[in-house]
Amino acid sequence: MNILVTGAKGFVGRNLCAQLNNIKDGKARFYGIAPATSVTEPKITEVYEYDIDSTPEQLDEYCSKADFVFNLAGVNRPKDQAEFMSGNFGFASTLLDTLKKYGNTCPVMLSSSIQATLSGRFGDSEYGRSKKAGEELFFQYSEETGAKVLVYRFPNLFGKWCRPNYNSVVATFCNNIANDLSIQVNDPNVELELLYIDDLVDEMISALKGDEHHCEFNGVETVFTNIGRYCGVPVTHKVKLGEIVHLLNEFHEQPNTLVMPEIPGGSFAKKLYSTYLSYLPKEKVAYSLKMNMDDRGSFTELLRTAKCGQFSVNISKPGITKGQHWHNTKWEFFIVVSGHGLVQERKEGLDADGNPFPVMEFEVSGENIQVVHALPGYTHNIINLSPTENLVTLIWANELFDPNRPDTYFDPVV
Repeated sequence: MNILVTGAKGFVGRNLCAQLNNIKDGKARFYGIAPATSVTEPKITEVYEYDIDSTPEQLDEYCSKADFVFNLAGVNRPKDQAEFMSGNFGFASTLLDTLKKYGNTCPVMLSSSIQATLSGRFGDSEYGRSKKAGEELFFQYSEETGAKVLVYRFPNLFGKWCRPNYNSVVATFCNNIANDLSIQVNDPNVELELLYIDDLVDEMISALKGDEHHCEFNGVETVFTNIGRYCGVPVTHKVKLGEIVHLLNEFHEQPNTLVMPEIPGGSFAKKLYSTYLSYLPKEKVAYSLKMNMDDRGSFTELLRTAKCGQFSVNISKPGITKGQHWHNTKWEFFIVVSGHGLVQERKEGLDADGNPFPVMEFEVSGENIQVVHALPGYTHNIINLSPTENLVTLIWANELFDPNRPDTYFDPVV
């Protein structure tokens, strides 16, 4: 397949072209579409990227060869309201006329907007009217030529590479908070319907395969139905402005608190965090951690999680023994990633004969990485057996360290 993407340098276009090229180059193999070098079908042979600086001759060439068209080109922040119609309706006419010129009836996708419903607060939207006109042009084109058209009405979009201080509140908030700039929230209870760019791109690739999702609209509400005139992305998020700001402030403070908020798979929080990170300035990409150092080495907290404990790294100098304590409830994973050491553990108390319980020993090495449980109710230590090298141990604990109730009791293992 030869794929034409108009508006290729815009926010959606950049993300879509990047993934289409990943498929073409064999880097993304999970969509069921083969790379250009494959002998199997379907496969992507070429991705034609067309934008405002492209030439009419290129549009002619691409329209003559395309097997699928993603029309993402449009105007959303013109200097003059009249530019809405010329930019959104005018180019659509040019594109469809060029396809007609070559008798090319390949499927064509149109990027429209929820504002084209002309419902609610969008009732007087010039942008919405121009998008609505473009939609009707595409439907008329389908009736005239028999070509398949896929009209998507997108809500508010967000994700990496979205231009801040333009037409995305999420992009603006992410950029400003990441760069310690002020934001303005007039009403934190305002609810937005948000569509994440990766979910949009996945739907575009489904459409490319003929697996698009159809829908109708009840006002601004999307109603999915197999016989719908329109198409839609099945995964969106309805979120209040105040919640967005709260999450972004948590992300902003993470290098200071070390606390990673809950970011379950598929959640809005996970997608927002990825978006936020894409706006970090260079000076914030790396940050220092507090190393608690003494003559034995160092201990450094790496990451604290909302519900899944914390991660730390322990560095022990040659011949040093660390630990020599036990916990009632806390338990840990010891994972030696460099060096040669010995983990010892002994159950607290005495056995039935009044003798100390036996010591369990686990020889560990960065050459054979394994996990050793530091068990609750067992005093434990870790010994650096090397006379010359540091012992580096990654430690995960099932709970956050609480200095007011540390649950740590000194008792030598042997």
